[in-house]
Amino acid sequence: MKKGKLWTLAVLLIVSMVLAACSSGNGNGSEGETEGENAGESSGGSKTLVFGRGGDSVSLDPSRVTDGESMKVAANIFETLINFGEQDTTLQPGLAKEWEASEDGLTYTLQLEEGVKFHDGTDFNAEAVVKNFERWANGDADTFPYYQSMFGGFKGDEGHVIESVTADSDYTVVFQLKRPQAPFLKNLAMTMFGIGSPEAFEADSDGFGENPVGTGPFKFVEWKRNDSITIEKNEEYWKEGLPKLDRVVFRSIPDNGARLNALITGDIDLADGINPSDQATIGDDENLQLFERPSLNIGYLGLTVTREPFGDKLVRQAFNHAIDKQAIIDAFFEGAAEPAKNPIPPSIPAYNDSIEGYEYDPEKAKELLAEAGYPDGFEMELWAMPVPRPYMPDGAKVAEVIQKNLADIGVIAEIVSYEWATYLEKASKGEADAFLLGWTGDNGDADNFIYALLDGDNIGSNNYTYYDNAELHEILIQAQTEVDEDTRNELYAKAQEIIHDDAPWVPLAHSTPLLAGSADITGFKAHPTGSDILSNVDFN
Repeated sequence: MKKGKLWTLAVLLIVSMVLAACSSGNGNGSEGETEGENAGESSGGSKTLVFGRGGDSVSLDPSRVTDGESMKVAANIFETLINFGEQDTTLQPGLAKEWEASEDGLTYTLQLEEGVKFHDGTDFNAEAVVKNFERWANGDADTFPYYQSMFGGFKGDEGHVIESVTADSDYTVVFQLKRPQAPFLKNLAMTMFGIGSPEAFEADSDGFGENPVGTGPFKFVEWKRNDSITIEKNEEYWKEGLPKLDRVVFRSIPDNGARLNALITGDIDLADGINPSDQATIGDDENLQLFERPSLNIGYLGLTVTREPFGDKLVRQAFNHAIDKQAIIDAFFEGAAEPAKNPIPPSIPAYNDSIEGYEYDPEKAKELLAEAGYPDGFEMELWAMPVPRPYMPDGAKVAEVIQKNLADIGVIAEIVSYEWATYLEKASKGEADAFLLGWTGDNGDADNFIYALLDGDNIGSNNYTYYDNAELHEILIQAQTEVDEDTRNELYAKAQEIIHDDAPWVPLAHSTPLLAGSADITGFKAHPTGSDILSNVDFN
């Protein structure tokens, strides 16, 4: 705080002590905040939470992106028609207070909350919902990649599951489907289908990602690229008494150690991407607390099947035998993960535990490479993520271990990386030989992993390996339309067998992501999807 007059030394000391006492941490200011504002609380008495994270958002229009850093912010600006539970994926009322499905599974009627306003003062109603879905349905894979993954394509596409979305009254919206879709309601609850202000996106659709307007507990204020995003309390929020914070600042701190240090010194109040090896440090500090995110993820090495030699299944199987998953988990996860063998985590009911994972066996890997025509190995690029992610705390170091594993079977891998948004864009276009990536589930359904990430429909959106198997596609579409859960699980079990044999990925780990925060934070619930809604967060 700056003053326009002289102070005595004694007064200066008193003021500094008072300001320190008001801070949630040690009273150190953080970048990206307004002048005079500290982590935890500003000098004016407003409550500010500073959330340190590993990377910047790509866009704040959640329908245009698939990355968790974008969703983390967007989940607090936008709201979905249906919500998930506080720490699970059970269906709860959202902007729709109730819903009903027809017996044939083709019609869904949603009754909407009344009196809700967008941040620009315009009304939320059924017509606004219709305009959002029309915007997405009239797009393409480049503009709205996740819409394609969840609803089978766009308007006019054969696989597009939505026949129509209509406003039956001011606060009743009706979805008519072409075929039943078992996870339809869960799809509606995903952050990327948060409802935006039609007035705002119709005025500037492309710019909506930098000036987002939703109905959520917080309003967008400012975005300093690769530094911070600031959101503030929505004073007109329709849920009484919420949010409890006045402001949230999301700070980008790519290095895990630097982020933890910022938490310890009080520059930030909450940090994700905590290294498992730092659990003891946090546990021994009475000023901090540890949070565990319920596991719903997969970290993997993707093998782009359209790039030689990864079009050969034998090469892909060889890579699965070559990589020492347990060594990676022991070195970088400190027990907070388990080896992966399937593309979905064990927490999903459709998980096929009868599949035997590929054993770490370099000699078997060499045999497969020789059978494929590469007895002396080959040269390739290995892409390493530039930011820590919940499913992989340190992509660069994991890449180094994989590089050594591959060298043991004669494969020379050059590690390359890019800025996060560029990394995702280039990988989605099939430009990587092999790439480290992962996925945190968005709705708790097997469809959200297997269909979204490995079906031919989603090549160019979420299917970065460009893997396409016609038999798998038929099974996945059948599983979408099947409403009996036991039958669906049987179909997904078969799908996992096909994927295991074709080996477009090397599944690496299912992690239990860790976060840490100031001891005086209350009301924070780490959500398995990674989209943490902060409306109930407060300070003691």
